[in-house]
Amino acid sequence: MSALRPLIPLLIAAGILLGGNGLQGTLIALRGAQEGFSPTVIGFMGTAYFGGFLLGCLAIGRIMKAVGHVRSFSALAAIASAGTLMLVLVIDPVIWSVIRFAAGFCFAGLFTVMEAWLNSGAPNEHRARVLALYRMVDICSVTGAQFLIPVFGPGGFTIFAIMSIMITLSLVPVSLGDRSNPTAPDDVKLDLPRVFRISPLGCIGCIAVGVTNSSFRTLSPVYAEELGMSVTDVVTFVSVGIIGGALIQYPLGYLSDRWDRRMVLLVSTVGALVTALALAFLAGSNPLANFLLVFIFGSFAMPLFSLSAAHANDRAGPGEFVLVNAALMLFYSFGAIGGPFSASFAMERFGPGALFGFIAAIYVVFIAIILYRMRARSSVPANRRGRFIALLRTSTIFAKLTRQAGEPKSNGKPDDGNGDASLTKPPSAEKKHR
Repeated sequence: MSALRPLIPLLIAAGILLGGNGLQGTLIALRGAQEGFSPTVIGFMGTAYFGGFLLGCLAIGRIMKAVGHVRSFSALAAIASAGTLMLVLVIDPVIWSVIRFAAGFCFAGLFTVMEAWLNSGAPNEHRARVLALYRMVDICSVTGAQFLIPVFGPGGFTIFAIMSIMITLSLVPVSLGDRSNPTAPDDVKLDLPRVFRISPLGCIGCIAVGVTNSSFRTLSPVYAEELGMSVTDVVTFVSVGIIGGALIQYPLGYLSDRWDRRMVLLVSTVGALVTALALAFLAGSNPLANFLLVFIFGSFAMPLFSLSAAHANDRAGPGEFVLVNAALMLFYSFGAIGGPFSASFAMERFGPGALFGFIAAIYVVFIAIILYRMRARSSVPANRRGRFIALLRTSTIFAKLTRQAGEPKSNGKPDDGNGDASLTKPPSAEKKHR
């Protein structure tokens, strides 16, 4: 425990940020609907957020190298906090979209700084424990913060002030809890064509999950609100889906370590498809039916990113774990940019249930791709598979926290933590992925 004590302030700051970010996403949708914003406008705000998030993932490395961890974190937190207050001072969809873009950039940078710091401070023998604590902080913070909305209400100034306070308070443990300022991490190698050659299915899976999960996260509050649910029921609906994914992904991961991962990926996608169709056509406006179905939906849908990444890592060679996962994070972001805006068009034309109809349509395409890839390529032998890791979609740095547990089994050169070993492989080593 003493070895982990220096990381406690960072985990506290992470909890505050994760909670504040999750709270903001739900509140934007609810308050926007109350202000008369159409689903298309709210969907565009989601697209703006993920566009900023992608840019933040690409730019934060240079910022950290220029000014260091603490200054980078402080500047981004200040911008995110000020932007949160601007949301309530200026009720305008254009301004809100700009602020959401800036928020995406800031939160991508904040999580990158946080995870780079945790990675540098986590001893190798305690890395799995740090990862487990971080996952626990994520789930508890994101779901718990949601219920501040019914307590204070989505209208008025108070809830926005609370969000701003949360983001500002994250500066305290970072500034006072650790006097060290570790060197900026090496740039994560980004070679998207190479990673796509390693695992086309893994990359396509992350794009599909980006489209569907971002649509759900951005527009599910609008779906629930348009069905006539109370604010408490809306928040419960969103939280139940997240909790379902958190609880079930480890059993699915356990199965994927023992079976062909593509089969588990297929079963999980089919399960998400069936429950999405049930939400679209059978749930109606009954809150209990929606809660039950969204729990099942989240159980199948939320683990799809980690399952796709695990399959891609099984195809990777020695030293390519960080390279692959950084690229998969970007593939996810590409899908997440297009998802909310596309889904909002369907909702605008066909009603709230069209959100899950749109998600189901994406799953149909993904299922066809999984079946095709299962015929086109043999499965990875059990002795070459890495261990399933539940991945957060917070930054390209997160893979460094998980690299040892997730590295596929091989007698090749071990990863040095920066992904550099993959750059020293002879050309013959890459050809086997084609």
